[in-house]
Amino acid sequence: METAVKNDVAQVWKDCLMVIREHVTEQSFKTWFEPIIPYKLINKRLIIQVPSQFFYEWLENNYVKILRKALDYAIGKDGQLEYTIIIDSGGQKAAQKKVETPKEDSRVIPKNPFEIKTSSDIIFDSQLNKNYRFENYVEGSCNRLARAASVAVAQKPSVTAFNPLMIYGDVGLGKTHLVQAIGNYIEDQPGNNKLVLYVSSEKFTSQFINAIRDNSLQDFMNFYMMVDVLIIDDIQFLAGKEKTQETFFHIFNHLHQSGKQIVMTSDRPPRELSGMEDRLLSRFKWGLTTDIQIPDLETRMAIIQNKLATEKAEMDMEVVEYLANCVDSNVRELEGVLNSLIVDSALLQRKIDIELAKYRIKSLVEESQKAISIDKIIDVVTSHFNIKVADIKGKTRLREVVLPRQIAMFLTKEYTELSLKAIGYHFGGRDHSTVIHAIQTINDLQNQDRELQMHIKEIKEKLKK
Repeated sequence: METAVKNDVAQVWKDCLMVIREHVTEQSFKTWFEPIIPYKLINKRLIIQVPSQFFYEWLENNYVKILRKALDYAIGKDGQLEYTIIIDSGGQKAAQKKVETPKEDSRVIPKNPFEIKTSSDIIFDSQLNKNYRFENYVEGSCNRLARAASVAVAQKPSVTAFNPLMIYGDVGLGKTHLVQAIGNYIEDQPGNNKLVLYVSSEKFTSQFINAIRDNSLQDFMNFYMMVDVLIIDDIQFLAGKEKTQETFFHIFNHLHQSGKQIVMTSDRPPRELSGMEDRLLSRFKWGLTTDIQIPDLETRMAIIQNKLATEKAEMDMEVVEYLANCVDSNVRELEGVLNSLIVDSALLQRKIDIELAKYRIKSLVEESQKAISIDKIIDVVTSHFNIKVADIKGKTRLREVVLPRQIAMFLTKEYTELSLKAIGYHFGGRDHSTVIHAIQTINDLQNQDRELQMHIKEIKEKLKK
């Protein structure tokens, strides 16, 4: 009877692999799917063994859609997937500790959590935002050199002298848009077989820490060393992290010597990056370092018009000029004001005129001036999403809690003067890198997710009361 069960699970996994092989590169298949061992099949629940915690996390972060598609084919829409993690104790005959994933944990793929809307899934999840492209990046005197260098790198990765390419500038000026445009351009080329990966320095650090914890550092390094184009955002957050810098140094050297392209962003030039090893700083200067400055009035007006065209919204030139003069230092903030106005216009069913623009600007100024406590923010967010305060401060990673938690962190940074470390303390003792990731996630999502824009707008209205 035991043999029959093993045969069943082996056949199911064989069917899964047949689907997976159609959607990933041969290299990815060998790296991430061949090492997996089918363990058990209990009703419609497939349990697989993976070699490390890092291995599991990479599957969940990059191949969950493909795994869902494979399960649908091999088991059905109600098929489920669980993992056991093999832990090597270091002995000659290392014992295998099977870590069963609890049903409520995010490691279990719930029933059909994804609706596959296209016939082809992402072959390799590069973590790129597909909305960030050169076509919708507005060029001005503030970013002309950075854009030109980025286009050159995108057209001939690792061939130009711009390797590495570092783009620096203040928060909200478009660095992330530009470097992700490089990755999207490369991926879109016919016959492209390059592996492009975008990662924030916070996520890189988090993965590195997890790899140390799970004794899978070699897996971690092997993966990064096989990437063809590595785009790492906010490199300044590696400052002070000696072990992470040492590992990044070896990855950097390997990629550069192998003719691979490296692209980085920072909030300041290399010479001002305190807490970074000299050997890393010297390598950052091997290629090209260029900055993005605050856009001038004409560029800000062009950004507004580009955003309006994308959203199919209309605005008189008088209003465009008014907004460009009122929000003059941060492109992300300018786009945030525009998003609010577009939502206002849709809800009120009125044109975006000068009166509506003045009201929105005035309300935003009043919001920033009004003192709002972190406790009030947490209370309003938890009430809005109908969850418990204990959940938002707890350890659960369920999406229905994670998103409200990230929104609450984002709003706390916006409305209070608390440091990142202090914010993390109020959310269950989380570290500052988690807070940074939450803020960046919401910043990125609200530029493309209308439902999220509405949630944030409603929460802000409640915070005023």
